[in-house]
Amino acid sequence: MFLPGTEIEVSAFERGISLKMFEGIFAGGGITLSQVSIMTGIEPYAIQNWVKRGFVSSPNKRTYSKNQFSRIVIINMLRQSLQLDKICSLIGFINGSLADESDDLIEDSQLYHLYVDMVAGMGGIVSDYGVISAAAKKAAEGYAEPVAGAKARLVRVLEIMAYAHYSAISKNSAERLIREIEQNT
Repeated sequence: MFLPGTEIEVSAFERGISLKMFEGIFAGGGITLSQVSIMTGIEPYAIQNWVKRGFVSSPNKRTYSKNQFSRIVIINMLRQSLQLDKICSLIGFINGSLADESDDLIEDSQLYHLYVDMVAGMGGIVSDYGVISAAAKKAAEGYAEPVAGAKARLVRVLEIMAYAHYSAISKNSAERLIREIEQNT
C-alpha cells in the first residue's frame, strides 16, 4: 500500500500516516530532486518541467520543501485522470496563483494530509457522492478560514481530488484486467 501520488510504502492506511511520514522525510530540512523523483516515481526532467512551467515553485538551494513536495505529489496523484491545466485550475481555485504562496488559502502539505486523512476515514477510495461529500466536510471541520468561503472551496477541492483519484485507480484496474485477458488469449 502506498501513500497517494507516491512510491512511499505504508503498512496501514490510517489517519495521520502522511503527516508522520512527512515528518520523517523532512526532519533534516528540504529534499533533493533525486529524492523527490524516487519517492514519486516521476522522472527528474518532468519535475523540472513543472517548475519551469510554474506549476511548482523553484527549489531553494536545490532542495524542495514539504509544500513543494506536496504540490508535486498532488499533481502526480491527479494527472492520471485529469489534464495538467485542469489540475492547475483546481489548485488555483484553492490557492490562487500557483507561483505565489502568499495568496494560498491552505498550504499544499496541509491539503495533502487532509486528503489522505479523508480517504483513510472513508476506509479507502469510494465512488459514492454522499460518502465523499460527508468525508470532505468532516475533513474540513477543523480548518480555519482565512477568508469567507475558503472552507467551501476546500470541501469542493477534496471532493474533486477523491473522484479524480478514484478514476485513476479504476482506470489502472481496468488496464490490468485487460492485460490479463490479452496474456491469456
